[in-house]
Amino acid sequence: MLVLLPPSETKSDGGDGPPLNLDALWFTELTPIRKRLADILVELSADLDASRDALGLGKTQLAEVDRNADLWHSPTRPAIERYTGVLYDALDHRGLTRAGKAKAADRLAIGSALFGVVRSTDPIPAYRLSGGSKLPGLPTLASVWKPELSRALDTVDDLVVDLRSGIYQQLGPVSGAIIATVMTEAADGSRKVVSHFNKHYKGLIARELVRTRRTVRDVNALAAVLADAGQRVEIARADEIVVITDQGPHLR
Repeated sequence: MLVLLPPSETKSDGGDGPPLNLDALWFTELTPIRKRLADILVELSADLDASRDALGLGKTQLAEVDRNADLWHSPTRPAIERYTGVLYDALDHRGLTRAGKAKAADRLAIGSALFGVVRSTDPIPAYRLSGGSKLPGLPTLASVWKPELSRALDTVDDLVVDLRSGIYQQLGPVSGAIIATVMTEAADGSRKVVSHFNKHYKGLIARELVRTRRTVRDVNALAAVLADAGQRVEIARADEIVVITDQGPHLR
């Protein structure tokens, strides 16, 4: 089983790994695209106003431009330690046992506007580029990544659980992947898609899929893992599960 996580705009600083080496990342066939985008980001960082416009930065986020300027020279750290925020707090990689971390290394990958996709252990620097960013000279990032990213991911010989947000799924759709939709159920039985806590619940889903000893090969086994963890799950289709919750996070 491979669990595809979304990246986060917030990232940790520093690291003790060597500077970025694209050949050390998963799917070396994506290296030409990665280098092209990295070079564009570095060049763009020389123009502060252009960087703010392209990357959608506010006045308090100008340090993100410096991160891009140092892309080829700054230290790296494993991707699972680089990305931060609500989803990664819920996943709590640091809190996993040694066996859990070994499973995470085997089962987790992370989508990226800059790198396409990386293994959780791949060494990457801090950077700023979102799936919706509009870089100069490029129509959209999806136009750059498709179909190469999809072609690479389709070689994965295992069940893929795609927890990426829509904009990152568009960069490289995965044939046959299972997606998860999180919905809130009100007292009257009405449901709506969760927005505020969506990342939190997907982090919990990822954590359970890392910790499970079950072999997950289809949507039924996936639903069983989550149900055993105390989640209320319904199978919508062969390629979609729905996690139903109340108003706020409460799952263990």
